[in-house]
Amino acid sequence: MQTIGFIGGFDKTSLILYIAKLLSLIQKRILIIDTTALQKMKYVIPAMAPSKTYITNYEDLDIAVGFYSLEAIKGYLGIEDKDALAYDYVFIDIDSPEAFDAFDIKTANKIYFVTNFDTYSIKRGIEVLSGIAEPMHIKKVFFSKDMTKEEDDYFNYISLGSKIMWDNEKIYFPYEQGDQSVIIENQRARKIKLKKLSKMYKDSLMYITQEILDHPQENSQLEKMFKQMEKGVV
Repeated sequence: MQTIGFIGGFDKTSLILYIAKLLSLIQKRILIIDTTALQKMKYVIPAMAPSKTYITNYEDLDIAVGFYSLEAIKGYLGIEDKDALAYDYVFIDIDSPEAFDAFDIKTANKIYFVTNFDTYSIKRGIEVLSGIAEPMHIKKVFFSKDMTKEEDDYFNYISLGSKIMWDNEKIYFPYEQGDQSVIIENQRARKIKLKKLSKMYKDSLMYITQEILDHPQENSQLEKMFKQMEKGVV
């Protein structure tokens, strides 16, 4: 089982769902845990008679809402603390230092810091980073319409003093109104679809999914399913 942390104040719900859906198409078992203050998954993902804490299945993905530790999830599933969860990947959406510690994200296989450059996302993201007590490697994922060196320099400046060792490589997603409209349309239809998203968005999505998969021998299968999903076949 691999744990992938997505941290920051920016809304990461759609990004995580799209990556998880692509991996599920090549038979990977995925659990998504929403630990954020808003718990947007509760409102985006349909669930039968949702309670304060629950796990529901959506498009072959398991979604956990209202849990604040892995131990609580294991208890809900009737699994011993010493046993691993029966998933290939566990994605954890985090926007607080407390959740970072509660889910032991420092031991995650990969950690992504996701943000755009509005004041709330930046400041909330910095709060999470400030709660990290020991050095660790994290990769930036920037949502920006026209990414500039000045934006990256600004972020590096305000994150000075944190324990983070930033990966030299960054992943960019275009912050286009058209993509946002498609995502909203998909949410209303209760579907995860790629068809109308911009090429730049889909390219970045495929890139980060392949990086998380980290199995070159499975890339061709992933690419095949990606193309089918683009066409709306799956």
